Amino acid sequence: MLWFWLVPFILAVASYHRFNRKLPSRDGARLKSAPNRLPLVGHAIKFIRPRHELLDWFVRCQRQHGLETLEISVPTIPPGVIITDPANLEFVLRNEHLVSKGDFVKSRSWDLFGNGIINASGDLWKAQRKAGLKFFSGNNLETMVDEVLPEAYSRIKSQLLEHAEAGTVVDMQSVFLDFTSYVMGHMAYDMDLDSSHPFSKAFDYASDQIGRRFQNPLYPVTEFFFSSKLHNALAVVKRFGRKIVTKAKQERSSAAFESLVTNDQPSFDTLIDSLMEAFPNPEIVADSALNFLSAGKDTTAQSFTWTLYAVIRHPEVLKPIQEEMQGLLAKHNPSDARPKLSTADLQPTNIPYLMATYYEALRLYPPIPIEIQECRQDLSLPDGTFLPKDAVVVWCIWAMNRAKEVHGDDADIFRPGRWLDKDGKFVNRSAFEFPVFNGGPRACLGRKMAELMAMFVMLSVLQNFTFTVLPDTSGRLVERIPQNSLTLPMDKGLPCHVHRSSTVLP
Repeated sequence: MLWFWLVPFILAVASYHRFNRKLPSRDGARLKSAPNRLPLVGHAIKFIRPRHELLDWFVRCQRQHGLETLEISVPTIPPGVIITDPANLEFVLRNEHLVSKGDFVKSRSWDLFGNGIINASGDLWKAQRKAGLKFFSGNNLETMVDEVLPEAYSRIKSQLLEHAEAGTVVDMQSVFLDFTSYVMGHMAYDMDLDSSHPFSKAFDYASDQIGRRFQNPLYPVTEFFFSSKLHNALAVVKRFGRKIVTKAKQERSSAAFESLVTNDQPSFDTLIDSLMEAFPNPEIVADSALNFLSAGKDTTAQSFTWTLYAVIRHPEVLKPIQEEMQGLLAKHNPSDARPKLSTADLQPTNIPYLMATYYEALRLYPPIPIEIQECRQDLSLPDGTFLPKDAVVVWCIWAMNRAKEVHGDDADIFRPGRWLDKDGKFVNRSAFEFPVFNGGPRACLGRKMAELMAMFVMLSVLQNFTFTVLPDTSGRLVERIPQNSLTLPMDKGLPCHVHRSSTVLP
């Protein structure tokens, strides 16, 4: 019965977009269409496929057409293009006043991200970014490495030792999420948080469902019938955001009262403090806090998971990593049985191969695999493509990072050496060739924090433990695939057997 209403709806919407909208073009001619376009429904069938199949389709588009800009067509959304050329992406990322997250993105993600930095623009975005810059300062990063990371690692190390002793299976994705949740909870909000927290579970579910909105053009219809669980999850997320703000207000009031007695000026240096100083509206503070929290813990934990998975699948990279570990430990006092890693230790100058391994995992498994923005006015890309106002611009980072034109003929292969020069020094790429951390005005604020956390946890985990990924029911080691989400969690986690190493790093 439902299809009786859906079919005429699809036809009406498709007709409107076909005959009443300007279309992307070049030199007055229609652009080449992305593969597998169907009459009336365009590429809608591809977009409703599971996430890993959609990502594979983007790769096929790139392999067939190189860096060419392609037209995509999906009923219910404005005309759009897929861009892959770094020059086009540079134009988009540097010109936020021309291309930004418009109604297409905000209408789908508002329930979850609200006024937070992910959705914000203009002065609201600038104020949140300024608060974030204060939090991600050098002093806070040193505090994180000296105090918070060792405590966070001691917690997950205990878990891993228990599993190693018992010979039981551990989900390393969940372990890494516990680690990043603890770090972000304490650093940003001075509170305990782990992957089993009701907020974490609710946010994961909501992220999955919001992600489906970008693939399902008929999500308003399907959610009309099947949305109660999503609404409940969103309520839990929003309630937790309000709790963060309430707790911070209480702590600030207590500190202010104590200062009257001690005559000491209270110190407020967490992220939530910076946000509260920037915004009088508690709803904006809560939205922003949740945005920073989700970005800081989820994408970072996922990057650790895919990095460990890549190392397990490519054991040849362990020897150069271990050699770097030994070289790093040799710089410490030999009489110190528990050398303490510093911010300086974790720089790529000291551990270039480990940093290259991390970046190679980010290349093949980017935590944000797809980005979508919208034209705020008619414009032309550097390759001559005309885009009308409201046109959707899509770039698939997953596919861009596999472009042989940019990364070489071995772009599908995990090879950390591509990030090293002839002297073995780590060499980064342009943000427009490697847009994992975004670029332009919206370049990722937490990049340095993520790098330090990654180097610390990988050094510690790989020095203390070895891992065996569980095979499937047939006994085969199948390739892991991403779960549907706005980010890139590994589907069904990363279940492993864990074993103690012969050498131990605290």
